[in-house]
Amino acid sequence: MRIKDISRENRPRERLEKFGASALSDAELLAIILQQGTQDENVVDMSNRLISKHGIDKLSDLSLKELQEIKGIGPAKASQIKALFEFNKRHNLAKTNGTPIKSAKDVFEYASHILSDKSKEHFMILHLDSKNRVIKDEIVSVGILNASIVHPREVFKSAIKESANAIILVHNHPSGDPTPSCEDIKITDMIFKAGEIIGINVLDHVIVGDTHYSFKEEKRI
Repeated sequence: MRIKDISRENRPRERLEKFGASALSDAELLAIILQQGTQDENVVDMSNRLISKHGIDKLSDLSLKELQEIKGIGPAKASQIKALFEFNKRHNLAKTNGTPIKSAKDVFEYASHILSDKSKEHFMILHLDSKNRVIKDEIVSVGILNASIVHPREVFKSAIKESANAIILVHNHPSGDPTPSCEDIKITDMIFKAGEIIGINVLDHVIVGDTHYSFKEEKRI
């Protein structure tokens, strides 16, 4: 069935105008983004197929190349899908800007938008002002954590430059399990001690997975 063969009142755009975006299904919302299907498949059916096969979470993880390997998805549609998820990530991040970080949960909500789709471990530093608001976030290493790639000088270099009052260490576990490894514990202890010497407080180290682990809340710093 072509999209023009669907009654006008049941087309995604018309339904959005009448009922609002919240009334639409995931497939209908994606169909509005993609705009057009193919000669053999209308855009709503295509969107249903994509979401049924990959799920929204996995769809956001696919690269441009992987998206283009899906039937009916060329460079333009692949770019639209990547742009959609990136815009959503930036929107979520923008809502947290200027809000003080008060707990590990706040760190998790801030960082998960940045790190949740990463297939490798990313070690990130949150630089905070005197009111615990994020001045800047910075990725300082990518890959399995060890002392050779996460060195205190890399951690504190931009913190000093940004005149940060304090920092929070954050990294992700792509497996989804936020339980710290032995190496995580060693690195946390090393950076915490370096912060005491330099005079920049390390408030916490939060590991982001399906949930989060806080060294501070677990009384490990």
